[in-house]
Amino acid sequence: MSKTQVSSSSSNTRNSHFCKFFRLFLNSDHSRQVSYLKRVSLKELNRATDGFGRIITCDSQTITYQARFQDGSVSVVKEVRSFDEGNECFNKELQLLGRLHHRHVVALRGYFVGRRSFLIFENTAKASLKEHLNDPLKTPLSWKTRVQIAIGVAAALEYLQFFCEPPVDHIDISSSNIILDEKLVPKLSNISCLCTEERANILPQFGALLLELITGQSSAKESANIAKWIHDLRSSLSMHNMIDPELEVSCSSKELRDLLNVARLCIKVENTRAFSISHAFWYLQKRFGVACD
Repeated sequence: MSKTQVSSSSSNTRNSHFCKFFRLFLNSDHSRQVSYLKRVSLKELNRATDGFGRIITCDSQTITYQARFQDGSVSVVKEVRSFDEGNECFNKELQLLGRLHHRHVVALRGYFVGRRSFLIFENTAKASLKEHLNDPLKTPLSWKTRVQIAIGVAAALEYLQFFCEPPVDHIDISSSNIILDEKLVPKLSNISCLCTEERANILPQFGALLLELITGQSSAKESANIAKWIHDLRSSLSMHNMIDPELEVSCSSKELRDLLNVARLCIKVENTRAFSISHAFWYLQKRFGVACD
């Protein structure tokens, strides 16, 4: 064996050992993060949710409650009813969700697993984006705030799809699942980490969200044809009239056109290699000059 071959073999061995060590390091680091999650008792949950009477939302797969614990903390408790495979599936979801750490993603704080399974998430002081856009009693969101929300959501989506292993693909990017905190910073909620083998295309959803931020309107049904909705909006309204009348100060024509162009690209794109959520995030940051941690 030549010196070059010996050197190459030695280098490959070192690389193999390093990769194994690195994987072990990542796994142990993630385990430490997940171990910080608090396991609460069913009795505590029952007391905190007033006998599971403080219902926030309810659908065929999940039900969420507001919980007020004895230490004064307030959380959102999500009862998961979609795991037919048993606790093993729930535990996998728990481990993956426990690894998510991003400013624009609602953090998992605790859990309970048993005959009924619950995930306990941080509580945000404000309401959902949908409520802010539709409730006449709430102060209208300014154009700058709406742009910041768009950039924050794009940052979270880039993190979930490109910086998580495995990538998080089950994301419902509806305004009802975007929670705003006391400073109107957006946080994605209702995320599932049990991904399918094929990466979902989140761009059309993000494009629809941008249009909702601009117009203050959403499609009548979640399954509505987004492209048709856009066509109807554009055919019935001029570009300036598309702006939500609740906006106190109108944005410039160029800013509106730029945001609309991003929305169109997201909705029309077929090749995700040509345009991805990372491109949208980068463009929004560069164009509007809003920093996002």
